[in-house]
Amino acid sequence: MSTGSVEVIYRGIYQKTLAKNICRGVVFAARKEGKIGIAFGRYSDSPERNGIPAKQFAVVADEQEELEEYLSRYEPDNNDVTIACDDTLCKGVESWAWYGLQPINKLLGENGTLLVTSTQSPNKLINFIHRKASPYDLALVRSEASFSGLWVYKDDHTDVRLLGALAKVAPHMFSIDSMLAAIKEQFKDDLKVTSAKKSYDDTEAQPVSTEQGNEEVPYSFELPGWKEMEEGIVIRGMDMSKGGTGKDGSYVPVRNEVFKKFSTRTMRPVINFETCTKCTLCWLNCPDTCFDVTADGLYDANMEACCGCGVCEAVCPVKECVTMVNEEAFDDNDSQWAMWTKDKDGYGKWLAEKIANQPARSHGFHHIGQYEEDIANDSA
Repeated sequence: MSTGSVEVIYRGIYQKTLAKNICRGVVFAARKEGKIGIAFGRYSDSPERNGIPAKQFAVVADEQEELEEYLSRYEPDNNDVTIACDDTLCKGVESWAWYGLQPINKLLGENGTLLVTSTQSPNKLINFIHRKASPYDLALVRSEASFSGLWVYKDDHTDVRLLGALAKVAPHMFSIDSMLAAIKEQFKDDLKVTSAKKSYDDTEAQPVSTEQGNEEVPYSFELPGWKEMEEGIVIRGMDMSKGGTGKDGSYVPVRNEVFKKFSTRTMRPVINFETCTKCTLCWLNCPDTCFDVTADGLYDANMEACCGCGVCEAVCPVKECVTMVNEEAFDDNDSQWAMWTKDKDGYGKWLAEKIANQPARSHGFHHIGQYEEDIANDSA
């Protein structure tokens, strides 16, 4: 029996076309070997706000009954491969479609493979990934995040490169020959076939043990039984008494204690408190109310609430007072203001290093033709 499933986790809107191409490719390759399969967006009915993690799945089986058994589940929860289309997702994901931070490897089966597009080293990524009770493999496709979404399609072969790597790490689902034939048939492009074959040849996986990874215990909850469930749908209101004055006389707005938006973030703001004029624009314009007003009248971005949209940088009137920096440069969500008040000289050096020496990153495409403009600028 060669029933198997692939989970693709992607950035909503920006990578929807990419995820669709991967899942369709899985099914087409499996059909080349006489199997049956289906590709579907588990959360396609959710509001795919820019950057919010979303999922698509592909399931293949030898028999119709096996396929139906997989599809009877809420979601496939023993996947052969989990694909993360953006390495910042390795810190965990929280979508509109579930509650609480979900480890990137939560639905990956024992000895399955986590396949990630990244330019980082495997050991660095492992430090971000939550520990798992069973061993698994980590495989990388060397690539920056590909913004291949609804509005602009960035054809950088990330889809076929991931499909080639998938044939390497899950040969029981389909062979590389079947995958190459499916890519040739679907895309009618010999160069894409070559890219997939090269990715297949280059992909290597390394084992990850139960002792490796981030030790943080993600939020979990018990679903109520039928005796505990209340009549109708009950949505608890926020306890407004928990907001207001924080420590040291600061102002902290009311926030959900569980729902954290940082899994959406691919970039984060770093703040130069020395040049801040206290104009309030970042605080007023932040769509997620992520700024805490400090006791000295400055504004500290709460990194658990920040979704990385970049509005604060856009509205700040002071040059480089707020600067968006690639998320891969950070390994915690600590307060920048607390760091600054403790050691202002040290914070100044930290700030300069974060702005100057980190890999470039953008939020995604803003207009049709931007991809072509980027290529022209890179080659100029």
